[in-house]
Amino acid sequence: MSGNLVVIILGMHRSGTSCLAGSLESTGLFLGDVNTAAPHNRKGNRENLTIMQLNDQVLANTGHAWNEPPPGDAQWTTADHEQRDAIIDELSERSPWGFKDPRTLFTLTGWRERLPSARLVGTLRHPMKVAASLAKRGGVLHIPPERGIQLWRQYNARLLQLKEQLDFPILDFDSDATAYQQKVSTVAKMLGLANAREADFFDDTLRQSSSRHDAPLDEQTSTIYEALKAACL
Repeated sequence: MSGNLVVIILGMHRSGTSCLAGSLESTGLFLGDVNTAAPHNRKGNRENLTIMQLNDQVLANTGHAWNEPPPGDAQWTTADHEQRDAIIDELSERSPWGFKDPRTLFTLTGWRERLPSARLVGTLRHPMKVAASLAKRGGVLHIPPERGIQLWRQYNARLLQLKEQLDFPILDFDSDATAYQQKVSTVAKMLGLANAREADFFDDTLRQSSSRHDAPLDEQTSTIYEALKAACL
């Protein structure tokens, strides 16, 4: 196993990024100080708060946010780079290490400037299930289903673009439990994680939305979904 392995997990909110991060953590990937319990995620979102805050800051540079993402790469400032480097220097004291934050789909270029050899792993979930999961949230976090589909399309168009440019494995979060765990183990082995057979984080209760996904999708969303699904392991 490489002594400087870094793994970046990519995917839309409510699409299994937390489950994938936790699963890879159980095989030996160091995530640092992450959230391990949350109201909308029983095992936590497995996000490093400093990374999430930096990604939010980078998006905000041009007036964007997680729910108003930019059309492409977000613009990093010198101060952003300095904060990024401090985070990387701290996490690099452990190896292998990695992180997940859906916002990274739009900030990835800045991370790869310092981590050009980082390994990428993606996750996909059906747009209707993502929209239903977002809609279940209350208060300021509530996203109406129609807007949820739009956000799914924005995030996953970016995921597809990155997949075509950089070629990395993508897991289908809608796979049945046995198949999903097998695919996580496959990815762990591909990455060279030491405990690749111990991906015991996943359980079906992590998939909170049971929304049907046989409703028709608009053409653009369907095209993106089918292309990504065909690219999944």
